[in-house]
Amino acid sequence: MLESSALVNLLDAENSSLALHDGLVRLSGERQCEGELEVFLHQVWRRVLLDSWSLTESSVVCRQLGCGSVLNFYGSSSSSPEHSHECVTGFQCSGSEAHLGNCSSPQTLNCSSTQQLYITCLGRGSIRLVGSGGDCAGRLEVFHSGSWGTVCDDSWDIKDAHVVCRQLQCGVALSNQQVPAWFGPGSGHIWLDEVECEGNETSLWSCSSSGWGKHDCNHKEDVGVVCSEFKEVRLSEGCEGNVEVFYNGSWGNVCWNQMDRDTVSLICQELNCGRSGLLSASTPRLKSAPNWLDKVTCRPHDSSLWHCPSLAWGQNDCKGDEVATITCSEQKSHVSPQSYLTWSTFPHQRQSSVLLLF
Repeated sequence: MLESSALVNLLDAENSSLALHDGLVRLSGERQCEGELEVFLHQVWRRVLLDSWSLTESSVVCRQLGCGSVLNFYGSSSSSPEHSHECVTGFQCSGSEAHLGNCSSPQTLNCSSTQQLYITCLGRGSIRLVGSGGDCAGRLEVFHSGSWGTVCDDSWDIKDAHVVCRQLQCGVALSNQQVPAWFGPGSGHIWLDEVECEGNETSLWSCSSSGWGKHDCNHKEDVGVVCSEFKEVRLSEGCEGNVEVFYNGSWGNVCWNQMDRDTVSLICQELNCGRSGLLSASTPRLKSAPNWLDKVTCRPHDSSLWHCPSLAWGQNDCKGDEVATITCSEQKSHVSPQSYLTWSTFPHQRQSSVLLLF
């Protein structure tokens, strides 16, 4: 069961028969971020009815609970004797509210008069990977009781990391033998410890743990994960050299076919190496590495190399001396915020196993 610690604070409205004070919102289901929606009114948890409810109100609830965006909602006529016979309806939100209490005041109805409301949130927003400059690698943090906290490495293994990557839609996890990265200790709460997954779960909330806030850890034991969909770009000599990208657990080359001024400019800007550069072709520094990208043609409105059209990953028409080499117009003034996975010791063969970082 997931409930929000945010106060809902609905005041009496002129045309409303109910005021909501010191209210919590929760989803009562088997998994976190889904279930029957209830609000706490007058010291009693009360169901929210389907009448007049929409995706807009659902999105506010998912945001309030730290569960990302809404997947769907539906009604059910089931009832439970331990709940009050009073239910709630009439919430109207614009969609930008931080919590349901910022929406219009509700009305009460008898629970038997209509269907109760069930919501499923995507849940992506309830876990995150931070510290890498991307969404698919970093220190694992989970959202609980209104704040983000870390996960301890006790009992953590490859199967747990796979579930995290699956939940974040970031592919599979990569083994720590492949990617020697450290995202640093977190701060605040350590929310989970002794997490144990079978490996086939779609969400971390389906895995067992010692319970919220129960641990014997400190932050130097915070878990980090790198998923196969994490991508990085670098030039082999800082602000000049072969263009190399990290994908699916290994560094590879980028071919120069169809690369133009806009593409060169975007790469230099992403690496904090100026706004322009010179392009040439050369032999690869990474001799046995895959040619990950070819025919990359960035457009003026693209904000990242990963938004630019290209052939699919690993598909190329690249000869041995056609690896892109760029010399950017300026040297770095400070370390690029994305330069986290730039060790030359990575294996160059393509892999798709698992990663856990402690």
